[in-house]
Amino acid sequence: MSFNQVSEQTHGNRLDPVTFEVLKNGFVNLVDQMAEQILRTCYSFVIYNRDFSCALCDADGNTVMQGTQDISVHVGTLHLTAKAVLEYFKDDIHPGDVFLVNDPYRGGTHFNDTRVVLPVFYDGKLIALMQTNGHWADMGGSTPGSFDINAKEHYGEGVRIPPVRIYSKGIYLKDVVNVLTSNMRIPEERSGDLRAQVEAAKVGQTQLLEIVNKYGIETTLIAFVEVQDYVERLAKVKISSLPKGTWQTVDYIDMDPELGDGLIPIHVKMTISKDEILYDLSGSHQYISCFLNSGFGGSLSATYAGTKTFFPEIPLNSGFYRVVKVKLPENSVVNAPAPIAVTGFCSGAYEKIMNACFELWSNIMPERAIACSFNLEYLLIGGNDQRTTNNSYFMWYDWMAGGHGGRNDRDGVNATSPVFGVGLSVQPCEGQERLSPVITTKHQIITDSAGPGKYRGGCGVEKGGVLSKINNSVMSYCCDRSRSVTWGIFGGLPSYPHGAWLNPGKEDAQYLGAIFSNVKVKSGDSFVRPSAGGGGLGDPLERDPKALLEDVIDEYVSIERARKDYGVVIKEIDRDIDLFEIDYEETKNEREKIRKHRKQWLEIDPLKVEEMFQNKEIDKLDVIRQYGVIMEYSTNKALLKSTEQFRKSMKKRSLAYWN
Repeated sequence: MSFNQVSEQTHGNRLDPVTFEVLKNGFVNLVDQMAEQILRTCYSFVIYNRDFSCALCDADGNTVMQGTQDISVHVGTLHLTAKAVLEYFKDDIHPGDVFLVNDPYRGGTHFNDTRVVLPVFYDGKLIALMQTNGHWADMGGSTPGSFDINAKEHYGEGVRIPPVRIYSKGIYLKDVVNVLTSNMRIPEERSGDLRAQVEAAKVGQTQLLEIVNKYGIETTLIAFVEVQDYVERLAKVKISSLPKGTWQTVDYIDMDPELGDGLIPIHVKMTISKDEILYDLSGSHQYISCFLNSGFGGSLSATYAGTKTFFPEIPLNSGFYRVVKVKLPENSVVNAPAPIAVTGFCSGAYEKIMNACFELWSNIMPERAIACSFNLEYLLIGGNDQRTTNNSYFMWYDWMAGGHGGRNDRDGVNATSPVFGVGLSVQPCEGQERLSPVITTKHQIITDSAGPGKYRGGCGVEKGGVLSKINNSVMSYCCDRSRSVTWGIFGGLPSYPHGAWLNPGKEDAQYLGAIFSNVKVKSGDSFVRPSAGGGGLGDPLERDPKALLEDVIDEYVSIERARKDYGVVIKEIDRDIDLFEIDYEETKNEREKIRKHRKQWLEIDPLKVEEMFQNKEIDKLDVIRQYGVIMEYSTNKALLKSTEQFRKSMKKRSLAYWN
């Protein structure tokens, strides 16, 4: 049965096709109008750059529709929040009520993702729930921005909000809100974002009641059901056409700070049966001693988002969730219980699950294959802004673009938003500089950051800045993949390690790594950090030399790495006019040399590689791409256990596909 046939049968005997399509798209428009309201009225620069989502849920809390630009991390959790409110308040829900919740242990993601839930009534009966979810830039806790790598339990991460009533029958409960926001930095901004989210939910309510008044309550409620059933049928039709069986893989978080050397495995096993997809993450590591764990909701969302990436033609609502089932082992890094810290799940377990799903689906649907993409990262600086007369508090909260993985028939996308939040905007430097005493000094694509492959990954970005007039300020960084470096598939190579530097190029230069919190900074300090490129797809020695020539002209790949990674020898004639020349005979010889030795490179003693690196015989990219060795760059020492695990991964994803 084709998708068109499914669409024709979707309405069954209940709604005619035209009414069904009008209402289905009306629900989408309703949610998008909520998003526009938030965008135009929010106080936080974080939310303004689209770290938010909205949803229309039915009276049981099931998602009827999400917006067209919602970020992927929120996908699959908004219905859990709605159900948590219904479960907690039961019959004590009335017209004019509004609820607030951010609890990651009740189906949320992390404390910053704060959800407003507004029940909609018609003739005294609950018919729907409107939900707006915004990432608040600070939730209190021990670190500005509420990302404390040292937090083992959530008490240091900010205010945990179980379902709580903030409007009662239309009356704003100011005292309740004040109790919450008074424990957050810049409370007036938090209150402003809250009001923006409430008003956006009211926009959804108004539009839904207009639909009800036009089409009738019975037709509208039938459409709620039919829209979900429609998506379920579409998904089952797609599943029925896929091969049946079980596939599995493993990805890694860099480390547990208490354990030191050793990548943290996340096992993902996927089974496709007749009309269902089951993910089983049993075998994943127990929860770790920092905030990179994920709660149940975050991991559930990762499997949904990873799957949906390969089914772009299917709309998303709770009908999709009926056919994608997930088993998450308790007390693990993918299902950490309260009070275990989970705020950094976005950089930790979440994207590891999502990229593992990409790899599994790439084997099943190679026409849509994609290699591993760069890791989400947040750099946060908070303190007093001395540019102002009142020495007010500031929050500089930044994320970067990076490279997506190489794809089946084309290179990965350069400098784009992370798979964690594809709808995120890159924050404009001008806006950041106006709001905070942080000046951006560089923001550029990194040559050679893309993972080599027949189809290379997208390029990453380097961003640097300097702190101007600040006082009592600290810097924190939430990231990963300094050790579990973004990997390639089907023979492709890894990209580039994450990690931030403080005062680079100066006597007091310090490599801070990919996770740190509360590092004291002062006026005049500078910083820089790269984002990785995506992993390569396919054997780099099979890349068309002419494509490499274009990469060199565009400065995506250097002449040196064109030779080392791809075996393509390019000579510079005149860079000013982009005149280069491929030496085809030398390219043939170089590629034969690499084919002869590259498997052996992955067997060389890591301590020997460490020595070569310290003696500057090889560089950082040689260490990773040729020898598969993981280093601690603050000491330039090889990490033996991490190297063993990373090499095993490279042999499975890369070496196994080399001739």
